[in-house]
Amino acid sequence: MRGNKLFGTNGVRGIVNESMTALMAMRLGESLATYLHREGVKRGVVAIGRDTRISGEMLGSAARSGLLSCGCVVVDIGIVPTPALQYYVRENADAGVMVTASHNPREYNGIKLVAGDGAEFSRESEAEVERIYYEEEPYRAKWNETGDLRYDRLAVERYIDGILGLVDVDGIRSARLRVVVDTGCGAGSVVTPFLLSRLGCEVISLNAQVDGTFPSRNPEPTEDALGELIDLVKTSGADLGIAHDGDADRIALVDERGSFINEEVLLAMMADQILSQRKGSVVTPVSSSLRIRDVVESHGCELVWTAVGSIDVEQKMREIGAVFGGEGNGGLIFPELQYCRDGAMSAAKILEILAGKTTLSEIARRVPEYHTLKAKIPIHDPQAAMESVARAIEGERVDTTDGLKVWYDDSWALIRPSGTEPLIRVYAESKKRARAEEILARFTEIVKSADAKPQ
Repeated sequence: MRGNKLFGTNGVRGIVNESMTALMAMRLGESLATYLHREGVKRGVVAIGRDTRISGEMLGSAARSGLLSCGCVVVDIGIVPTPALQYYVRENADAGVMVTASHNPREYNGIKLVAGDGAEFSRESEAEVERIYYEEEPYRAKWNETGDLRYDRLAVERYIDGILGLVDVDGIRSARLRVVVDTGCGAGSVVTPFLLSRLGCEVISLNAQVDGTFPSRNPEPTEDALGELIDLVKTSGADLGIAHDGDADRIALVDERGSFINEEVLLAMMADQILSQRKGSVVTPVSSSLRIRDVVESHGCELVWTAVGSIDVEQKMREIGAVFGGEGNGGLIFPELQYCRDGAMSAAKILEILAGKTTLSEIARRVPEYHTLKAKIPIHDPQAAMESVARAIEGERVDTTDGLKVWYDDSWALIRPSGTEPLIRVYAESKKRARAEEILARFTEIVKSADAKPQ
C-alpha cells in the first residue's frame, strides 16, 4: 500500500525515530537490493558510509541488514564525506548507501542512494525503489546465499589522492597558505584538514573532532553559525576560512578580512575561474542568482537552468558535457573528478586560485552585485498552498521548471516547496535591495495567506 512520498530533493530524510526509523532503513536496503536484482545485478556489491550523526550506526546497521538479507556484498567504509563514498562506488561497487541528513539539524538523519557510476540515483531510479518499498515483497536470498559484510578503511585515502591528482599541488604548496578549517564535527573532519596539510598549508583546525551531537554549531554552515571561524580567521591572520556541512559535500568560505562569502558569490566566482581556463556550458538550478548568468555570458558561454537539486544539475551536466555546475548553497561540481557536489575538491580548487597571488576578497569583488533574499515558511499543506499561489499570480511571467519562478525586468522571485522539510521556500533577487525586500515581502504574505491549516 502506497504511503507518504519517501524521496525528497536529496534522498530520504526525517527526525530520527519519528519519521526516520531503523525499520525504514532496513526496508530501504531491501528495496535497493531488490531493484539491483531486477537490473540483473544478482549479488551486487553495495558500499555504505555515514556522516558523524549519532544515529548513523543504528541506521547504517539496519540498511546493511536489509541488503545482506537480499544477498548483497556490503562494504562498510565508515565515516566519510558523501563525495568520498561516491568516489569509492565508481571504482569498487555496484551502488552505494550514504547515511546522512547533510545540512539538516542534529535530530535529523537520512539515506541517500548512489548509482554504480558514482552519481546520485536518478529521479526515475528513486521512484522505482520507492515503488518496490511500498508495493512489493523484497527479494529474499536463500539461507546459504545471504550476503557478506566487509570493511574497507582506505576510501578516504583514495579520495584525497584523487583530488591531489587534479589540482596544482606544487603551486599551492609554494604559496604556503594559512587556512582555518571548521568541519563542524562532521564527516569533513576525516578529510579536509589532512588534504590541506598535504597541500602544504598551515592548517588551524576548528571543530574537527568527530562528534555527531554537533556541540559547537548546527551542520549547516551559514554566516550566523560561523562566528567562531570568522573570529579565528581575523585573529590568526589566515588567508581564508573554510567550513563544511554535515556530510562535507558543500563548502562555505570566509575571506582574509573575516567576511563571509555569500554562497551565490562563491558559485559565480568559481564559474568565472573555470571559464577563464576552459570554455563550455555551465549548469545551475532556477534558484541560483543572476550573478552566475552575468558571469557565464561575459565569457560567451551558455548557462543552463534546471530544477532544484544536485541530482538534476548533475544529470544535465552529463547530458551536455558541461565544464562546471553547482548550486547557490556551496555545492560545487567539478566533472573532471566526479559528477557530484564536493566540499573537499572545492577547497582544493579555491587554494589553487589563491596560489596565484590574489586574495579571496579581490576575487569576490569581481562578481556582479545583486541582493538575494530568502525566507522559509512552515506550511501545513504545501501542495494546496502552491496551487493557491499559482492562482494569485495568474497573468505574470512564470517559469514552472521547479516551483513557480516569476520574472520581472529588474528582478525575480521563486516560490517552491522544500524537498527535505515541511516548508515553502521563497527567494527574491534584484540589483536594488529595496526592490528585493519588496518582492520577498509580497510573496511571503501570499504564501502565508495560502496556507491551508488543518481543521
